[in-house]
Amino acid sequence: MKLGVVGLPNVGKSTLFNAITQAGAEIANYPFCTIEPNVGVVAVPDERLDKLAALYDSKKITPTYLKFVDIAGLVKGASRGEGLGNKFLSHIREVDAIVHVVRCFVDSNVTHVSDSIDPVSDMTTINLELVLADIETVNARLSKAINMQKTGDKKYKTEAELLKRILAWLESENPVRTMEFDEDEQAMVDEMFLLTSKPVIYAANIAEDDLGKTENELVKKVIDYAAKENAETLVICAKVEEELSRLPADEKAMFLESYGIEESGLNRLVKKCYKLLHLVSYLTAGEKETRAWTVTEGTKAPQAAGKIHSDFEKGFIRAEIVPYDVMLDMGGYNQAKERGKVRSEGKDYVIKDGDVVLFRFNV
Repeated sequence: MKLGVVGLPNVGKSTLFNAITQAGAEIANYPFCTIEPNVGVVAVPDERLDKLAALYDSKKITPTYLKFVDIAGLVKGASRGEGLGNKFLSHIREVDAIVHVVRCFVDSNVTHVSDSIDPVSDMTTINLELVLADIETVNARLSKAINMQKTGDKKYKTEAELLKRILAWLESENPVRTMEFDEDEQAMVDEMFLLTSKPVIYAANIAEDDLGKTENELVKKVIDYAAKENAETLVICAKVEEELSRLPADEKAMFLESYGIEESGLNRLVKKCYKLLHLVSYLTAGEKETRAWTVTEGTKAPQAAGKIHSDFEKGFIRAEIVPYDVMLDMGGYNQAKERGKVRSEGKDYVIKDGDVVLFRFNV
């Protein structure tokens, strides 16, 4: 799964990206420092893996991962190609969700494209450009659907009606993700790869001095704006997170404690992104490896098995399931089996987050 890190120039996108991935994205105090998107992969924090690996004395621990893409700063007029906007918008089209970084700090040494710190204006500017780009996409698709109605195929009439509804919504400057669709309509929307249909987390990037403070008017504006479209907000200090990412593991806890923080903002961001994409992790464990596997909510056992190997799905017989908490209480698979805590599930079983799974298959 890919998440695009977007925002206006000089809001802290690349700093946050570096903190997330330690991939060394270039950082500079001028617009369009990032032209080609930087890509980095980050592990999803999962404390269950270490504890499960300890039960099995596993030689290897493999977490699940998310991919982050650092997309160049967008500006007003991006949908018309301003500031290489067409190129940057195409990068957004390729991601599954958006982390929209919003500047909530004042620093005279870091320029702002509009020379003022106004989170609502910043968010509106970005979202309007995405709306305008989607209007162009929908208009083109609508023209084609109307022309194809001449064939007599009813599906084009249905498509045209849906597109007209989407177009009216966009022209009211609303993102498509705030619309309601039935299952068939959602499938059509997904095929269009509309920019505003992608789920969003707003990352309010605050100053180091504001960490731990309960009152921040700039952050409150971000929260209120996000609430109107039922989006998540995460308060984070990209600068501090980057400093934290460079520390040895044994020094990170002390660093966080010095700021009165229990968990790093990056861990919270990754977990929120995982939830935003409706992902769950099932676990496999053994002497060789303990590993987390990513599937979308609602995935059935055979398809989950296919994540490990296609033969597992083709020859699926059953899945032997022990919930993680039960496995930990029992002290291992054999102990869980002896006490009747191992469930045998068939092809219709929907994988749950935290299931420890042993797949039985035959090929």
